[in-house]
Amino acid sequence: MTGPAGRSPEEEALLQTAMRVLPGGVLGGYYAPQDLAFVVREARGPRLYDFSGREYIDYILGSGPLVLGHAHPAVVAAVEAQLRKGTTYFQLSEPTLALAEEICRAVPCAEQIRFCGSGSEATFFALRVARAFRQRDKILKFEGGFHGVHDYSLMSVGPRAPKAFPAPTPDSAGIPHAIQGEVLVAPFNDVAEAQAMIEAHHHDLAAVIMEPLQRLVVPQPGFLRGVREITARHGVPLIFDEIVTGFRFAYGGAQEYYGVVPDLAAFGKIIGGGFPLAAVAGRRDIMRHFSQEMSKGGFVQQAGTLNGNPIAAAAGLATLAELRRPGTYERLFATGTRLKQGLEAAARRAGLPAQVAGEAPVFEIYFTDRPITDYRATLSADQALHAAFTREMLTRGVVKAAQKFYVSLVHTDAEVARTLEVFGEALTAVAGTSH
Repeated sequence: MTGPAGRSPEEEALLQTAMRVLPGGVLGGYYAPQDLAFVVREARGPRLYDFSGREYIDYILGSGPLVLGHAHPAVVAAVEAQLRKGTTYFQLSEPTLALAEEICRAVPCAEQIRFCGSGSEATFFALRVARAFRQRDKILKFEGGFHGVHDYSLMSVGPRAPKAFPAPTPDSAGIPHAIQGEVLVAPFNDVAEAQAMIEAHHHDLAAVIMEPLQRLVVPQPGFLRGVREITARHGVPLIFDEIVTGFRFAYGGAQEYYGVVPDLAAFGKIIGGGFPLAAVAGRRDIMRHFSQEMSKGGFVQQAGTLNGNPIAAAAGLATLAELRRPGTYERLFATGTRLKQGLEAAARRAGLPAQVAGEAPVFEIYFTDRPITDYRATLSADQALHAAFTREMLTRGVVKAAQKFYVSLVHTDAEVARTLEVFGEALTAVAGTSH
């Protein structure tokens, strides 16, 4: 079967296999246009290579964990060394204990750690342990916030209906209707409304969960601290979802970067160095509910076959060792800032209304005149224009996630320069079709 221009018969056959054996022909997180879909053959540094011999500058980075880029030598060496000792034990291991200790040293809220397998599990178990601690059922989250794909998290992530706070809107089929009654939703970056809602419902709340950087929406000055103050006043655990921000904005995560410390935090992505690993971290008096020393009524069941597996822990330790090197975060922010500013300048030259939101290590462009200060502002963006821009980037060999650019420490001046060229070319192309 002949595929689109430039696609090899081998890659076309692989894509046909994907359509046959995978729903929609995808893994569930990345959807390229059918005519531009590809299969990764290998990846090195900041680049992907497909089965048609094409090369891409990668700003997906495995959906964020690969802040060191693909196949970083230190990570590969650590994993190879651990492979020779065994793949997994379902027992304590030295790499796992060393990683837990390092996270506790680095993260302000982390007095103890409980490992799990994915970011969704981490937020799920953070909520469960908060319920056990508070002996309450309800949680409060923020509109537009994404905390994984479990039932409690997929509420008002992408609502289109008018605001109806605090009532949630499910974002997936298959979620029991009863779950809606246990979730309250508040507006992000509205400290007065958030505080009023927590004040009104604190007797019923098990926890408040939030992304300190909500998707790409930067917290307004005083917002995180205002939520921290009201939750502390009423003894409601505050959970930071640091799956994206953990070890990316600073070595101590967003809580170090923004200067606000929660009671619990969920980590993933970077701590596994590209392998499946996540964790709940937090106050000892809350985390102790994971211990079997608790009474039967207070013990939180949590287990998983690969929780804290030594290969992922070894990869995570190697990654964190690289991040501890002097100047690391300065370089990461400098690269991201150059890309952000270049994207903003290219949009101005193309005459397109655009906002580049987020922080330097992770950002996105929204085609709108409206500043991106909350979820509702993102709805004003031109989605068709964004899809066209993403497509034009991909045709020119730059691949990004549907809703963000992830920046790595191995995006060199050459990759940045080429990306800035592509920004200009892609935005000029879409500007010609937007009027």
